[in-house]
Amino acid sequence: MQSESARVTTAEQSRFRINDPNAKPRAVKVIALDRKAEPVVKRLSELKWNGATFFTACAFAAQPQAGKDFSMTGWLADLAGRSRDLVNEVNAADLVVMVATAGENAAAASIIGEACSLKRVMTTGLIVGGATASDEALSKTLSQLRPWSLMLVIANADDYIEDMLTALRA
Repeated sequence: MQSESARVTTAEQSRFRINDPNAKPRAVKVIALDRKAEPVVKRLSELKWNGATFFTACAFAAQPQAGKDFSMTGWLADLAGRSRDLVNEVNAADLVVMVATAGENAAAASIIGEACSLKRVMTTGLIVGGATASDEALSKTLSQLRPWSLMLVIANADDYIEDMLTALRA
């Protein structure tokens, strides 16, 4: 008896395959959450991507004022430094990838994650500098990203971030 995998690869079954690419490319938003992640995101933005756009969230780098939370009307900055509305960018996304550096402040993940949750947009968190970071520094960043990331990856090298974005069809 032929296995299911072998059966679906037969010439008879190939007539049911759709060989055309998706009509709509994936809209991926890649956001640097801290100043040390910015150069990584800027370098990545110079490569060829299918539908990825790149931003920084350094406007959120400061902690919120005592007793106040970040607002959903918060904004991002594109790599040219122009302000972008977070909610509008999330509305146009299929996937939001948040890039943070181990040990740095990734508080922006909460507001970005909240916006993504409300709009049912998938999120991925990528942490750079995992190979050289202390357990304490890594734990600090993980605790900020974990509640807001459906997938969380610790990258030992910046090149791994590029490979992940390729795998995510950015």
